[in-house]
Amino acid sequence: MTATSPQSSQNNSARLDRFRIARISTVPFFVVAQLKQQIAALGEQGATVTVVASDEPEMSLLHGLPGVSCVAIDIPRSIAPWRDLRALIQLFLFFKRERIQIAHSTTPKAGLLTALAAFFAGVPVRLHTFTGQPWVTMHGAKRWLARASDKLIGRLNTRCYTDSASQRQYLLEQGIMDESQVFVVGAGSLAGVDMRRFDRERFSASQCATMRQSLGIAHDAPVLLFVGRITVDKGVGELLRAFAAIKASGSNAHLVFVGRFDADSGVAGAIAPGDIERLADTHIVGYTECPEAYMAIADMLCLPSYREGFGTVVIEAAAMGVPTVGTNIYGLSDAVEQGTTGLLVSPRNDGELTAALKRLLDDKALRMRMGAAARQRAATLFDSGKVSQLLVDEYCFLLQKTGVVK
Repeated sequence: MTATSPQSSQNNSARLDRFRIARISTVPFFVVAQLKQQIAALGEQGATVTVVASDEPEMSLLHGLPGVSCVAIDIPRSIAPWRDLRALIQLFLFFKRERIQIAHSTTPKAGLLTALAAFFAGVPVRLHTFTGQPWVTMHGAKRWLARASDKLIGRLNTRCYTDSASQRQYLLEQGIMDESQVFVVGAGSLAGVDMRRFDRERFSASQCATMRQSLGIAHDAPVLLFVGRITVDKGVGELLRAFAAIKASGSNAHLVFVGRFDADSGVAGAIAPGDIERLADTHIVGYTECPEAYMAIADMLCLPSYREGFGTVVIEAAAMGVPTVGTNIYGLSDAVEQGTTGLLVSPRNDGELTAALKRLLDDKALRMRMGAAARQRAATLFDSGKVSQLLVDEYCFLLQKTGVVK
């Protein structure tokens, strides 16, 4: 059976007029960073969309989207029995009061609470998208509980999705769910990539020069870029050790970190600013709503992660013509075409990572070929407009299949 949901591309004229859709996530930051354009597309299709997430500042960035409103429900990331119970009750009451017809969750805790609340509230179409499994790097009772939660999500929902085919295969091999429960929309990714936004042509030579100057990077110095949570399970420790080795060899390369520090990743240890700042030619930018400005000056993206559902930042960089050096794990093996749009190495392997980074640093022609191939692949497979339409088609099929649409 194909990993792609078989109904995802059958009706390009599908509309969602009058239908009430809830998109639920633990935190609004995830929605803004990953799903904002897709949610706007649902509103443009005529749906009434409600974003449900914890009450955090990023929620304000969703206001003003046509057909979209926001509801704040505190959904804790970690286990918090009383807060979890309160969130469960609030979600149940919200689904009943608003007569939600599609409840679609992302992120682990939101997925579990939404599956329970939507099932008991009688929401006809209950969906969840897996974006990676935190239990991959867990042990003992915590791992068992997280795996059991994913199994329950699969059993209570109408349908589940993964954002990559290799992640779907992993869930099948692990016995979390069977082939009739989990699908991939199109070629994968969570919401695709906006090819107009992530376009190197948007940034002039003078803008790129100014960006380099603001960071103190010489015009001819190669730039390695990391975008994401700055944490152990993103492979930042390995990246720092590899970069130290590269600098010791006499390279004039710079390493730029774009993202927030996150000590709550489920992996022992944490990355602190001082771990980065002690190395020469490293730069910590922090979170930005315009990562593409840094991709415009980058020669390669570095993502040596331990686990990824897909790696959205990889196709964003690809759209900018930037190849990726990442790890050969499920998810990233879908986002990067090995040897064509980037290089994949074994996870937690400093030596392989150093060698791959050096290979691209030493071969500008190879970087350029991989960058061009990466942009072409992103446009062909992951254009956000195409991905959003596939999701609309999927919603319409499921509304009809469950009898909401006669």
